[in-house]
Amino acid sequence: MKNDFLRQSVAGLKVLLVMTVVLGVAYPAAVWGIGQVAFHGRSNGQIVSVSGKDRGSSIIGQDFPLTKTQWFHGRASAAGYDGLASAASNLGPSNPDLLKAIRERQQQIAKIEGVDVSKIPADAVTASASGLDPYISPEYAALQVDRVAMTRGLDASVVRGLVADSTTGRQIGFLGEPKVNVLVLNLALERQ
Repeated sequence: MKNDFLRQSVAGLKVLLVMTVVLGVAYPAAVWGIGQVAFHGRSNGQIVSVSGKDRGSSIIGQDFPLTKTQWFHGRASAAGYDGLASAASNLGPSNPDLLKAIRERQQQIAKIEGVDVSKIPADAVTASASGLDPYISPEYAALQVDRVAMTRGLDASVVRGLVADSTTGRQIGFLGEPKVNVLVLNLALERQ
């Protein structure tokens, strides 16, 4: 009986060791290696570089504060734009704190953009589930065109063209909504 227990314990430890090496080391290393070879840019965070300098990730939202009027502003972030802290606020739609934050954002944006609160799209005042959404709706981008054009001394039609160039459609033609990558758009503005 003691020998059976010892034999089964040793066999269990061997299985644990083999599975740890296979599933904890070999498999992740293989997936990482395939990612590096086949999808290098995507597996490394889709970093956007300009003149050899990393400017951000095209898949993680950046902070373009509302006080910086020369930039297009992204969505609010419950994670503080920290890629390591990706999280939603977990506040429900009737939570008083969330409603207060939305009203405050509406007032800020209405003042900055010179529009009525009713003209502000939902993505301008709400955070995404991850808190790191790099996209805004074309409607929110269009709302910001006049301010950005005026601040930068550009013709509004030029800025509208940059918005159009930075807008991507639905995935495979029917999934999701059209969207504008804020980092890509602001880098295009910077090149003007």
